[in-house]
Amino acid sequence: MKPVVGLTGGIACGKTTVARIFGDLGIPVIDADILARQVVEPGTPGLARIVETFGEEVLDAEGRLDRKRLADLVFEDEQARASLNGILHPLIGAAGAQHIANLQDSPAPYILYEAALLVETGSYRAFSALVVVSADETVQRARLVERDHFTEEEADTRIASQLPLTEKTAVADFVVVNDGDLAATRSQVLTVHEKLVSRFSQEGSA
Repeated sequence: MKPVVGLTGGIACGKTTVARIFGDLGIPVIDADILARQVVEPGTPGLARIVETFGEEVLDAEGRLDRKRLADLVFEDEQARASLNGILHPLIGAAGAQHIANLQDSPAPYILYEAALLVETGSYRAFSALVVVSADETVQRARLVERDHFTEEEADTRIASQLPLTEKTAVADFVVVNDGDLAATRSQVLTVHEKLVSRFSQEGSA
């Protein structure tokens, strides 16, 4: 079985940027965000269960999931968020497992699985290694304001609602600091990649 490396991090830390750099190195990347969209496409059991749980107000005019409306609905309601995760996580997990199975013949030394909640759900333990992307809180705030058009207060609320980055980095095998210097980030990813290749090569020959 080909090793699967988990990639996670805090909000607005730049996980996607880091995943893209791994992709440039020839590593297949499975993006849980994309899987999360696919499992709630119109006509899927996932969307039917969400509508059954939260009502038709979470649909847009075309009958597709209004992700922002749903996010606003569950953001401050822990029970609603748990219900949503209970629907989505098994579906995303099954879709991810299928992608991993399909990539077993890839010549790459490992597969990267990018997801936001690997530490929160405890699922990071299932991976061969965990890479956590971190950034300074001021950088996170600036990115949320620029990218998502949050006010600074909204950005701070969203950051505070997340599991602290220190708890994620505490269980990481590797930490990539992504404070905005792309060359520095790329250099860190290359170092992590080389260490992963070396580790899996040694494990494979043991």
